Amino acid sequence: MIWRHLAHYGIHFIVPIIVAVLFFKGRQRRAAIILLLGIAIDIDHVWAEPIFDPQRCSLGFHPLHSYALIPVYVLLALWPKTRLIGLALTIHIIADGVDCLFINS
Repeated sequence: MIWRHLAHYGIHFIVPIIVAVLFFKGRQRRAAIILLLGIAIDIDHVWAEPIFDPQRCSLGFHPLHSYALIPVYVLLALWPKTRLIGLALTIHIIADGVDCLFINS
């Protein structure tokens, strides 16, 4: 259980900072803040019953975590003007995907 939480929350909170430091020289603080704000797509959890279920995989369940939107997030990461937002959302989806792997193992 501890490895699951370390992986999930590490990707949510540590990976965005590492990405900002390594790839956004001169804009690191701004990039880190935007990348960390990828967590905001969890707003769709408020429509779920219960809001939080530790055994529920978010991918494919919550509207903003739908399989149809994942390619959109990746595409946003490819264009310079939307790159940070796309990376933020993609990192978030990766974190939740890792969590789903732990749930299903």
